[in-house]
Amino acid sequence: MKSFSPTQAPLSVQTLLFSGLLLVCSVYAARGAGNTVINSKHDLSATAPGPIKAVSQNEICIFCHTPHHSTGQMPLWNHAMSSATYTPYSSSTMIAHVGQPSGASKLCLSCHDGTVALGQINNPFTTISMQNSVTTMPPGPSNLGTDLSTHHPTSFTYDAALASADGSLNQPSSLTNHVRLDSNSQVQCTSCHNPHNDQYGNFLVAPDDGSTLCLACHTIYPWQNSAHATRTMPLASTAAPVPVSNSANPKSGPARLTPKTTSVVQGCQSCHTSHGAETPARLLRGASEEQTCFVCHSSRTGSKDIASEFGKFSAHPVFDTARYHDAKEDPVNPRRRHVACSDCHNSHAATTVTAARTGNLSLSGALAGLTGINSAGGLVRPLKREYELCLRCHSDNAQRGQAFVTRQYVETNTRLQFSPSSKSYHPIMATGRNPTVPSLMPPWTPSSLIACTDCHNNDSGPATGGGGPRGPHGSVYAPLLERNLTTVDYQAENIQSYALCYKCHNRDSILADQSFSAMSSSGQPAGHQFHVVEQKTACSTCHSSHGVQTGSHLINFNTSYVTPASNGQLNYTSKGNGSGTCTLTCHGREHLAVSYPMAPLLPRAAQPRVRPR
Repeated sequence: MKSFSPTQAPLSVQTLLFSGLLLVCSVYAARGAGNTVINSKHDLSATAPGPIKAVSQNEICIFCHTPHHSTGQMPLWNHAMSSATYTPYSSSTMIAHVGQPSGASKLCLSCHDGTVALGQINNPFTTISMQNSVTTMPPGPSNLGTDLSTHHPTSFTYDAALASADGSLNQPSSLTNHVRLDSNSQVQCTSCHNPHNDQYGNFLVAPDDGSTLCLACHTIYPWQNSAHATRTMPLASTAAPVPVSNSANPKSGPARLTPKTTSVVQGCQSCHTSHGAETPARLLRGASEEQTCFVCHSSRTGSKDIASEFGKFSAHPVFDTARYHDAKEDPVNPRRRHVACSDCHNSHAATTVTAARTGNLSLSGALAGLTGINSAGGLVRPLKREYELCLRCHSDNAQRGQAFVTRQYVETNTRLQFSPSSKSYHPIMATGRNPTVPSLMPPWTPSSLIACTDCHNNDSGPATGGGGPRGPHGSVYAPLLERNLTTVDYQAENIQSYALCYKCHNRDSILADQSFSAMSSSGQPAGHQFHVVEQKTACSTCHSSHGVQTGSHLINFNTSYVTPASNGQLNYTSKGNGSGTCTLTCHGREHLAVSYPMAPLLPRAAQPRVRPR
């Protein structure tokens, strides 16, 4: 049995006091290793099993406590206090005020900040020498340093007012007997750690399987029913660790997952860590938000390899812009336009439910719990339709960028393009205006609604017969198209050139001029077949796939190929279903109020000479 006798006390006091301590420690030892400080990492005596221990001091409690000549800190504190000034944790979403460490947390930091010698105690007034030339806490996970921005906040008041204002905290009255606040109603290191009991590992006050400790304080609805809380899958800790460097706090060591096998068991710790976070705000394990997600959502685990999708030719630029994301930013016009995983996914709410192909297009579970923009431009929390998410960046965002194709009518606000008040639009927000669309293939009908991801999606995902993940993470076809769509003229027509259009519109019907017919002066058809096949005119040269506020039949000419006629006019006028007139110049041929479907086109030799531009 190890000795607990103090070196400076009258013999009578020594006998009375430490006889009791020996009895207590004997009881602890009888319970088995782990539930006592003896032989734990906090046992720094000369005979302790760990690598950090004294040269000759056999007492255990003396490194922290003394019955006499204490520092004045409770409980009978013996270790010299640190005089360091700390950088506390902070984030834009935190309401609590976190200042300098106090209470039990300051006591813990007297060793764990690495600035005070482990053997520097108040009684006796000599520093205890440590083996292996150790003085202060060696570098590693136990050395928290003075930069606490990568660690769970402590020394803040956790009361009913904070819980109510935050909205994601349980009322403190509901805390279990294990997780407790100090006498000042503050969260301290001892809320989660019991320095005298290591039976659960890391001196935790209770087992943390399934995030038991985290959920004692944090309540994030609907986390309990989310995919990350319920879907069992292998963790990357068994396949590959998360990045081990931590530039924000080099002393904190690797932010690795503990050796648990599934995400359900690991819980919150799959993405977050209480100490040594690679990303300080919100304590993420990865060096960035997307890298935290890619620990599991990559080829390293059995999950879908989403990480590789962002390396494709056309992709949402998470690698370049995720650092600009902030959870409290304006959802429509943030400080800088960007995209991060959490812009499109709520990791605490997302489920595995697949969107149903119903008349109202039910929402995919991957988009649950997000903020969106409705067709009127108002915020929707939570969003109910997929397009409401897309509109956050692709509608009223002041930094939304230029159009992919140069158009006669320039409009990059997709909310206005798809608006039911537009003259023509693909049916994202409402069913289309045209009741007769002969080229539509089942199950599509003129009354169908479509989703943004019917066109913008993974080129190797389930919709194309591939095994890749769903969603517009990346594609080999720009701009993030599920299938190829040639947008330049003079390319041979084939099923691959306009595969995206031919996904819904029957190619045979299109080329048979069932939607658009005209005759040349020689009586030959001059509709879609003539324009697309013979003249090699791309679908996008005449049609804008989103919508046109002032044009029928999605007609919004690509001005790289279509220019005004000799009278200065450039227009298409609808005369009803399947009928209209064009005034323009295209491919060197002028159309002066050319009518469709039956008015013949003049032969090329009779066309007026195109004026030089």
